[in-house]
Amino acid sequence: MVRMIMHGCNGKMGQVISEICKGDGEIEIVAGVDPYTGKENGYPVFASIEECSVEADVVVDFAAAPAVDKLLDYCAGHQVPVVLCTTGLSEGQLARVEEVSAQVAVLKSANMSLGVNMLLDLLQKAAKVLAPAGFDMEIVEKHHNQKVDAPSGTALALADAINGALDQEYAYKYDRTQERKKRERYEIGIQAVRGGSIVGEHEVIFAGTDEVIEIKHTAYSKAIFGKGAVEAAKFLAGKPAGRYEMADVIAGK
Repeated sequence: MVRMIMHGCNGKMGQVISEICKGDGEIEIVAGVDPYTGKENGYPVFASIEECSVEADVVVDFAAAPAVDKLLDYCAGHQVPVVLCTTGLSEGQLARVEEVSAQVAVLKSANMSLGVNMLLDLLQKAAKVLAPAGFDMEIVEKHHNQKVDAPSGTALALADAINGALDQEYAYKYDRTQERKKRERYEIGIQAVRGGSIVGEHEVIFAGTDEVIEIKHTAYSKAIFGKGAVEAAKFLAGKPAGRYEMADVIAGK
């Protein structure tokens, strides 16, 4: 049984993951960390990671960026692997992630969905065949009206995956309204849509002469990110120090 600390346990994703773990016989949340401790979770909750006195095999983090610094210090000091799901980290924090990964196992991904990470692999294979054949590549991402960043981190990860598979680097094009000229040959268009309660939708279009291929992922609830995080936690427990990705979780299945 994998013993897990849920960092950010009383947030929306923390509560989603708590419910997922209740029905998973391979993992157990033994402690939670959250500034708000007034909720009953069935496990002890500490106001900060420094106060946590419960031994665990792995930490899953879905908190806020300011809390990541102390979390990384804790994981390095206690030699506890961490699945880092918090987004919006500064350049300094990202550098610290790399430093800590030399001391303990750290898994960080732009998107915790198993489906999205399978999509990354599919896109690399498709791009290697279609881009040299002259296909244009476009990404359209859709999210709810409360999302503040555009394009999404996942859209950028999709574009990075495509670029990483190719010899020719493609420039990213975020907005075509400011200039009137035809599409450049070596570019990946990325368009963001914000509205309603859309959880997350990412579509990659490969447009060639007389044929179009579309590869799409749709998230219908945040539970998919929680499920991915739980699978990542089970994978990471007991792993040696190093930097891991969701691709490693998928490869290990």
